[in-house]
Amino acid sequence: MSRKTARNQTNPERGKSRLPPTPATTRGPRWGLMIGAVATVLLVVLAGRLLFTSKGTQPSPSAATANAAAIASEHSPTLGDPGAAVHIVEFLDPACETCALLYPHVKQMLADNPGRIRLSIRHVPFHQGAEFVVRLLEASRGQDKYWQTLEALLATQAQWAPHHTVQPDLVWPAIAGVGLDTERLKADMNAPAVAERMQRDIDDARALKVTATPEYFVNGRPLPSFGLQQLQDLVTEALRSSAAPSN
Repeated sequence: MSRKTARNQTNPERGKSRLPPTPATTRGPRWGLMIGAVATVLLVVLAGRLLFTSKGTQPSPSAATANAAAIASEHSPTLGDPGAAVHIVEFLDPACETCALLYPHVKQMLADNPGRIRLSIRHVPFHQGAEFVVRLLEASRGQDKYWQTLEALLATQAQWAPHHTVQPDLVWPAIAGVGLDTERLKADMNAPAVAERMQRDIDDARALKVTATPEYFVNGRPLPSFGLQQLQDLVTEALRSSAAPSN
């Protein structure tokens, strides 16, 4: 599933509860006592739920460790200085239109901050037929042409993935200028190592509850809400933190 670059406006009345009209007649003392008793019970139940929720939503150390491992991305293609202070992990579907639109902006962040940011790509084939393209991308790593292949595919995405549906026969012309050994690429697409890396990305996406692309994590932190500005703000904050003198 791709994220949308423009969101629909929500109806301000949606989700609001409406109070019933106040009865014209008055009630006696018993009615007041009954209301008080019901209110007390509701307060006790509410307090219990809040306590349970606050305890249940605190991430356990084991969950935090699992998330860190899922974000780490040691097996993933990485662009930028391996020792950079800021690490952007992007979960990407090559057939996702928003991924193609935002990729140049992410790359520009790296260019504007040489040596300070690195980017790792994780693949999640949400769209129909995208698994074929992910296999191709993973196989291109064997010829050290992953980033050239990715950029060629994103630049021509509308040609080989009309309506977000991959047309495999149209993918090959899109990468013709990359200089790949096509026969080797086709063989490597079925390699066990490719399947293992793909499954790792899918498993980690599920662990991190990634349900749409692109999804970004900056030094392990997810975006507060989706958007290019939110990503830029989180990266800027991480850059400032890394430059701040330590006490």
